[in-house]
Amino acid sequence: MQTTPSKVQLAALVMLVFFSPLAIDIYLPALTQISSTFDVAHTRAQDTITWFLFAMGVGQLFAGPLADKLGRRTVALGGIVIYGLSACLAWAAQSIEWMLVARLLQGLGACATSVAAFATVRDMFGPERSGKMISYLNGAICFIPALAPILGSYLTQQFGWRANFSFMAGFALFVGVMVVLNMRETNPQQTNQKYFALSRYTHVLNTPTFLFHATLCLLAMGVILAYVTSAPVVLMENMGLSMNAFTFWFGLNAVFNIAACLLAPKMMDKLGTHKTLQFGIVTLLVAGALMVWGAELQTPASFMVPVILSSIGFALILGAAAGKALAPFGDKAGTAAALLGLFQMSGAGLLVGLMQRAGLEAPYMIALQMWLVLPALFILKSKVGKGWHQTVKIG
Repeated sequence: MQTTPSKVQLAALVMLVFFSPLAIDIYLPALTQISSTFDVAHTRAQDTITWFLFAMGVGQLFAGPLADKLGRRTVALGGIVIYGLSACLAWAAQSIEWMLVARLLQGLGACATSVAAFATVRDMFGPERSGKMISYLNGAICFIPALAPILGSYLTQQFGWRANFSFMAGFALFVGVMVVLNMRETNPQQTNQKYFALSRYTHVLNTPTFLFHATLCLLAMGVILAYVTSAPVVLMENMGLSMNAFTFWFGLNAVFNIAACLLAPKMMDKLGTHKTLQFGIVTLLVAGALMVWGAELQTPASFMVPVILSSIGFALILGAAAGKALAPFGDKAGTAAALLGLFQMSGAGLLVGLMQRAGLEAPYMIALQMWLVLPALFILKSKVGKGWHQTVKIG
């Protein structure tokens, strides 16, 4: 079912996809304080991000079918409630274990809002236009990394790191009211469906174009996750930057990310998704080489310039790849969006969590993440890869 959305409906969708990046980016300046508060290693504080993303991905296996069965709006509201309550639990946590439990729950809430938002986009705009709309949504999402660390830095310095979770709870309350009052249901009417049947998942996973593009989303997200979890330690602990200087660099990167996310749909219109993906992959490969070259310099610029370049590549890859991953699915859009989220969030979280424990220094670990996309370039240049970007089959 394709409908013409109102501006308020679009605003509600933007707010729904804000939950995940807000839960990560607002308290990044406070990561070192959290590790000090609970007297744990930095990797344990970083786990509050990777555990959140892992739960967000796994939870989508349930949120997706529920979005198809109960409706996008109902699942969005349920996710908002879980997110808000778990933010309160994180605020009250007295140990790293309780903090991790709270973040797992918060990931489940964020996954529900994300699935509801992207499935609604697929409902409204169909298989062709949804890829471009996802890019615009990602452009809106990129405002959070630009602004949230600034807010988080202020809250942390004025009120302590727990104030970041107070803000998340308040945000959940605000968006919940907004969704109740303004978001309408777009779920196609269906009958006699087994929404949790294994066949719904296997049908999606057996679609080669989904498997390839979802894996590409996983690898691209892994680059960003490796950066955001490592940056506080690299820039503040190792290089001695202040919280405000860290926020400046993080915000500068987000500005380039925003521009790239807004440029991606125009590139897809002009060049097509096939060339856009190739350009994004090459950009990541070049960024990886620059990261290795600058690793010995140990300056903020030598670390952040490759990150900025990789963020541009990430934006180009994610919009095109996510749209292509979801394109073949109509009535299973919620399930497909859930599996895409599993790849993108849990897959990236697991990959980066393992890489962080491999003993590599952060710049080399991040560079390796960037280079993992290399095989995708050869696949795209093959006959099969080119074929995926010529026609779209609706099923």
